[in-house]
Amino acid sequence: MRSIDGSFVAPSKPVALVASRFNSLVVDPLVEGARDGLVRHGVADDQIVVIRVPGAWEIGAVARRCVDSMKYSAVIALGCVIRGETPHFDQVVSGTTRALGQLAYEANVPVVFAVLTTEDLEQAQQRAGGKAGNKGWEAALSALELCDLYRKIGEA
Repeated sequence: MRSIDGSFVAPSKPVALVASRFNSLVVDPLVEGARDGLVRHGVADDQIVVIRVPGAWEIGAVARRCVDSMKYSAVIALGCVIRGETPHFDQVVSGTTRALGQLAYEANVPVVFAVLTTEDLEQAQQRAGGKAGNKGWEAALSALELCDLYRKIGEA
């Protein structure tokens, strides 16, 4: 049996971090976690491109443009949607998840989902550098592993 596994190898092209400005108290630590994870695994700081969008809803459309540009080795979506008192939460989460899921399925580069969906600010902060770790860091490692895996599959 032959096995193909990805490793944490710096890709040849830049990595795009598409990050929401909304809920910046949570998203900024996600961006920093992703940047730190990439840099610690060999990605040069000038090979990380942070692209800010107004909110989580806009992440999918901008991620699509990043993929279509063929300038990036991977796209990491970073955002946070906190449940409120209206159904707006469900609509934003559903639309964002659907757009990024479809893009990940169709893209020739990894599209990694790190858009937090939480009940409250405390849960979000725990996932952006608190007790639950930093989901931005985890997304960065997933992106690196997938970049290498996609490359190896193409060579197999």
